[in-house]
Amino acid sequence: MDIMIGMAITFFILIISIFTGIFLGFPLLIGLFIFTYISWRRGFSIKEISIMSYIGGKKAFVVLKILVLIGALTATWMAAGTVPGIVYYGIQFMNPKLFILYAFLISAAVSLLLGTSLGTAGTVGLALIVLAKGGNVNTNIAAGAIIAGAYFGDRCSPMSSSAHLVANITGTNLYTNIRNMLKSSILPFALSFILYALISISQPLSFVGSSIDSDILEFFNTNLIVLIPSMIIIVFSILKVNVKLSMLLSILSAAIISFTVQHYSLSEITRYLFLGFRMEPENPLYSIIQGGGILSM
Repeated sequence: MDIMIGMAITFFILIISIFTGIFLGFPLLIGLFIFTYISWRRGFSIKEISIMSYIGGKKAFVVLKILVLIGALTATWMAAGTVPGIVYYGIQFMNPKLFILYAFLISAAVSLLLGTSLGTAGTVGLALIVLAKGGNVNTNIAAGAIIAGAYFGDRCSPMSSSAHLVANITGTNLYTNIRNMLKSSILPFALSFILYALISISQPLSFVGSSIDSDILEFFNTNLIVLIPSMIIIVFSILKVNVKLSMLLSILSAAIISFTVQHYSLSEITRYLFLGFRMEPENPLYSIIQGGGILSM
């Protein structure tokens, strides 16, 4: 009974924090104290509880490493022109009559590569919303398609921090879990594909292309070489190479491309790596191509 009460109180506090905007770490800390007290009442010593907490918490430490790598990956991919390149080529091959469907598919693909729904929504998601606004497409429907695609990739990506957390806590194999999740996602993905294709008929983009693609061409070199960092992730995932190693190699290749192709200096690349990628405020891509960085994570 005490466990049920403890779970109910913790859940209630979490819900309150979500609606009030309070940092989730505080209610989780309160929950830790609640269950520490319950464990103590059940006969466990403070030392035993501390050891159990450390062992359990240690399983989640791998997520911190992945989050740091995701921050570095996102920033270097932007500096290398990988993210802008994905947006540019996505726009070029996009059928304006199926914009909502393409928004879903592009978001899913980018999220699968980056392993972060927030990173996807904040990069290509923002670019797609700008396209939707300029093309007289319902932004609420477009946002729904973008978020759905972003969560699909975040769920099934070998770079996903949540996937690593689940594998570590349950003691299961990451790639086995992903394979099973992909199997279970076939039906909902197919239904979503059909649904967004049907919705696209009533929500076509009223123009082909936009200023975004021309802006990207002006400020980034979109040579196919900029897609190498993303290809490293895809190939290494297929070969089941350690995710952290593949991410490190992708970051390294992106840094090299940033220096040799996009002509950023080493000091700029280092700054982007830690603080996130930023362009000048007067740049038309300033609010679209930005973010990432180790400190942001």
